[in-house]
Amino acid sequence: MRSDEIIRRLRRSGYKVTPQRVSIIKTLLGSREALTPAALFQKVRLVDPTVGEVTVYRTLNILSELGLVCVVSTAENVNGYIVRPGGHHDHLICSECGKVVDFRNCNVSELEKRLASETGFVIKEHRLDLYGLCPQCA
Repeated sequence: MRSDEIIRRLRRSGYKVTPQRVSIIKTLLGSREALTPAALFQKVRLVDPTVGEVTVYRTLNILSELGLVCVVSTAENVNGYIVRPGGHHDHLICSECGKVVDFRNCNVSELEKRLASETGFVIKEHRLDLYGLCPQCA
């Protein structure tokens, strides 16, 4: 997803697109790892010192509500955020450096059917996060 697409979605949903929000979006887009709110705040302040910590949290909440970011648990069990690439996907997450790699076609449909049958759950979606070490950290 590109920054202009995210900005268009924000405007369409009635949110203001401030220079601070644009800086936050561009910082998220530039990251290959899931950023905690604190890490995002530190990175975005290097680019735009006018961005406040509350603005980072509010913007992340808005982007999350609109489905524009994925929330993943980091190795420290803290939520990290990364821009959603579009369509259903799952994640490989490096527990050392935090790098996130998206993948598709996880082929869990048989497992979903079996679990639905055994438990009576109506499964509407799933999220699969696999943790390990990326090639650089292994």
